[in-house]
Amino acid sequence: MQKAPRPKRAMVLAAGLGKRMRPLTATVPKPLVEVAGRALLDHALDCLEVAGVEETVVNIHYLPQLMRAHLARRKRPPSITISDESAKLLDTGGGIRKALPLLGEEPFYLLNSDSFWIEGARPNLRWLAGAWDEARMDALLLLAPTVRAIGYRGRGDFRMDTHGRLVRRPEREVVPFAYSGAAILHPRLFADTPENEPFSLNLLFDRAIEAERLFGVRMDGLWLHVGTPEAIGEAEMSIADSAA
Repeated sequence: MQKAPRPKRAMVLAAGLGKRMRPLTATVPKPLVEVAGRALLDHALDCLEVAGVEETVVNIHYLPQLMRAHLARRKRPPSITISDESAKLLDTGGGIRKALPLLGEEPFYLLNSDSFWIEGARPNLRWLAGAWDEARMDALLLLAPTVRAIGYRGRGDFRMDTHGRLVRRPEREVVPFAYSGAAILHPRLFADTPENEPFSLNLLFDRAIEAERLFGVRMDGLWLHVGTPEAIGEAEMSIADSAA
């Protein structure tokens, strides 16, 4: 395995409209919705700080003035740059594609702004970095076992073989793992993608599956899927239980 240093750069996806989080998101962008006294965005940024990230890009679209004000109050990670999509929402893939000049040519962490978990014995982003193999991988996803996920009601996203290689869930089936919203991506994953046009990151995951270059690692700890107002209470109960 070709080992590489832990990523020093990261991107946090924070430009979505948060429709499923209404009515809370009528006046507050979803990344600023609080869980256990902290904004979802701060939980993500705190995690990156612990992982040793030095430069972070955050994309914004909905209620951008509130996002800018919140990020201006953050002192860490040391460098936070905004990728502004207020004029045009670019979806997950297009948003990252727009930010690539800010992210450089090396692999970087990706977090959804609601990527949130209670750590286990091993910090998950460092565990993810330890499994990264640039020679074999274009993307490495942190996967949550669905049977223990809090607030998740889906059928899972991926199957994983003994080597960590991923395939999609077949229609009408249930699979063991859900994508937690955390990953390491190599910029080459975005080769031949359109500039300043919206597209889903899932399209690139599918392309990596075809090339056998999409891999995963199992999360250590407990994933908190905070997608609706009801899920906030479930997440806060789990956090309280873990601290007891």
